[in-house]
Amino acid sequence: METTTFTRTFTGTRTLGRSGIEVSALGFGCWAIGGEWQTPDGQPLGWGKVDDEESVRAVRRALDLGVTFFDTADAYGCGHSERLLGRALGKGRDDVVVATKWGNLFDERTRTADGQNASPEHARSALTASLTRLGTDHIDLYQLHISDARLDEAAELRDLCEDFVREGLIRAYAWSTDDPARAAVFAEGDHCTAVQHALNLLQDAPEMLALCEESDLASVNRSPLAMGVLTGKHAGGAPLEAGDIRSRPPVWLPGFQAGTGADPRWLARVEAVRDILTSGGRTLAQGALAWLWARSPRTVPIPGFRSVAQAEENAGALAKGPLTAGQLAEVDRILGR
Repeated sequence: METTTFTRTFTGTRTLGRSGIEVSALGFGCWAIGGEWQTPDGQPLGWGKVDDEESVRAVRRALDLGVTFFDTADAYGCGHSERLLGRALGKGRDDVVVATKWGNLFDERTRTADGQNASPEHARSALTASLTRLGTDHIDLYQLHISDARLDEAAELRDLCEDFVREGLIRAYAWSTDDPARAAVFAEGDHCTAVQHALNLLQDAPEMLALCEESDLASVNRSPLAMGVLTGKHAGGAPLEAGDIRSRPPVWLPGFQAGTGADPRWLARVEAVRDILTSGGRTLAQGALAWLWARSPRTVPIPGFRSVAQAEENAGALAKGPLTAGQLAEVDRILGR
């Protein structure tokens, strides 16, 4: 990949593509604070048990530290993440940018997810439900959460999102997908302003970043810390609790192995670049975020969190900024890219 640095223009903020909506360069992902949920056959989909009061404190601490972008989904915790985020933001809702997603079906009572629905009717009912759970009258960024939806379905939903914008229910929209061809379909809409996709030091996405540049989209980075591999906390092979999705990783979740924890091959790659990532007094996680900011001026990583300490560590990366061009090139050399 071509390495470029953007240190000169890093101000700690980003603009969400063509929308003009300004956010902190670091967002917070609210999957983990949704707590435990599962498929009907018992596959965990959350990150294990959480303390709701600690989650609320963590969100509010992030606000104190300048984080203004929070990403959730109606399915996270089967509605619980949205409810908790709405509670934590309270009267500060209008001071932040809230993103959520739709497309997955779930039972909020049993915390069970089961199936997907790409119909326009479901999109409208899901939006109404999300507004209620979040305690707000609009969503800033509304995202399709069915990564492999058909292109004809997506085109219809894109046009529906334009209706939602005209009705004042959302400000902008995006697709959460790792397929640039699918993201390009949404990008044809006037108020499509981002794509949410996997991107981290171990999983580069040059084609998606090229699409973001060509179509003036923000790159909202799902799994910026590789589901925790890039924090260094899984290097010792500590077992994961039963309710943690990483203890029984589905096929779409790389980096972890059932029963054995983090993939040793991924851990070895992290160790190979540890000294670069921890330069300038950074923690390993802060270095991984710094790599993302150096990778493109459009990136907005959204690491997850479950505690005040995690919120403080992640937000602390903003003050240290991106890696340099030389460091970015050295990482590529070491990793053989």
